[in-house]
Amino acid sequence: MRRVIYGCAMSLDGYIAGPNGEYDWIVMDPDIDFAAMSARFDTFLIGRKTFEAMRRMGTGSTGFAGITEIVYSRTMAEDACPGVTVHADAERSVAELRTMPGKDIALFGGGELFRSLLKAGLVDGVEVSLIPVLLGGGIPLLPAPASRAKLKFRGQRVYARTGTVGLEYEIIQD
Repeated sequence: MRRVIYGCAMSLDGYIAGPNGEYDWIVMDPDIDFAAMSARFDTFLIGRKTFEAMRRMGTGSTGFAGITEIVYSRTMAEDACPGVTVHADAERSVAELRTMPGKDIALFGGGELFRSLLKAGLVDGVEVSLIPVLLGGGIPLLPAPASRAKLKFRGQRVYARTGTVGLEYEIIQD
């Protein structure tokens, strides 16, 4: 079965975006090999708010060739954005994706999408890049109300140039 891995950048005080959804605080460490990190995935799951933030930044895409990008939204029409697959029922869609052949699946940003898939038992791991900044407010890694999840430590890497710490955990399914 394919694994779903939630990956994001997070401030030291637990936020994945600033109070207005801003991401300008995320430092890009030159030692992080994003191409190598994404090579293990063939599908990115994107929440609507994250997708809209990407569009505001002018990308509307993660920019990785050969990656299927699926946006989950209960409000966007499926044909709202040419070239973008939009689904309303994340749990059903992700459960089906996990059974199909392919590489692992990346849950790309989106605290609310993470919360719903975590509750449904459809997330297998969490990989967080801890950025050395305190935002004092914003969008939390796991928005309330959320269920408790047990994690098993898998690894870490310190990026000395920026002080970013990469953390990897497996979610222990009860």
